Amino acid sequence: MTKTTLTLAHSGDPDDAFMWWPLTGKVDPDGVPLPGEENAPRLTHPRFSFSAVPGDIAQFNRLAAGAAPYDITALSVRAFAGVTDRYVMTSCGSSFGEGYGPKVVCREDSPLRTPADLCASGCLIAVPGHQTSAFMTLALLLKASAESAKQRCPEVAFDGVIPEVVAGRVGAGLVIHEGQITYAQAGLRQVVDLGAWWRRTRLLPLPLGINAVKADLDARFGSGTLAEVAALLRASLAYALAHREESTAYTVAFARRNAARSGTSEPTPEGLARYLDMYVTGLTVDLGAVGRRAIERFLSEGARAGLCPPVSVLRVV
Repeated sequence: MTKTTLTLAHSGDPDDAFMWWPLTGKVDPDGVPLPGEENAPRLTHPRFSFSAVPGDIAQFNRLAAGAAPYDITALSVRAFAGVTDRYVMTSCGSSFGEGYGPKVVCREDSPLRTPADLCASGCLIAVPGHQTSAFMTLALLLKASAESAKQRCPEVAFDGVIPEVVAGRVGAGLVIHEGQITYAQAGLRQVVDLGAWWRRTRLLPLPLGINAVKADLDARFGSGTLAEVAALLRASLAYALAHREESTAYTVAFARRNAARSGTSEPTPEGLARYLDMYVTGLTVDLGAVGRRAIERFLSEGARAGLCPPVSVLRVV
């Protein structure tokens, strides 16, 4: 029986690579499968195989709002608000800032010291995409309209934020992924941790990324397929956690690629383990009531501020 291949698009950061390799098999940061039986998928299914597509979360956000080419995709929580007609959130695979999160950073010689300075200065802030949750959180902090925030915050690739700040082309930058823990290596310092700000002001974790599957899977492949695929995703994450050493070793190539592009040092084993501990947590295994409430609060605030479309019902499988 010929299997149907489902595409699984995930960000090129270590935590996404960590979660899904048992289902897709190991690939390099460009998505090329690694040779050898030891790199083959550890989980199989009679009807489906899965193809990894690592990439930039901002690109996945744009594609989901347009052609929506991927069966399974990582999305920013903010971007998900605009594609609820075509994608369903999965209960596993989410990333939350649990008292930490994306950071606004600047050069050491910058006059910026506090969030109030950031609000008052009017300086340009490089951001990793206007559909990202990090950008929407920043706009809420700045109390800025969507249009004014976009004008102030030029988009660059996530691994280009640090170089833009270092070069002085912008006054500050919004770092996500490993940049949250490596920015100091480039001579930058923190102005504000948006995850800490959100926790302090909302008493909730900050929703950042989610995993989503095409809403039409049941129509395409039969009733129950959505739940079946969601169960496979949960099994992949469970396998990765049960084989943590192997899973972490696999993510090193992704961390090295990101470091090289952002101009920071190659990650240490301790730094990589710290990052994975931050973003593969209990809420990643199952967002549960707390994660759901956090996402609903985040999206409702964003909608009231005109920063994202309203979401009346949060569908989770």
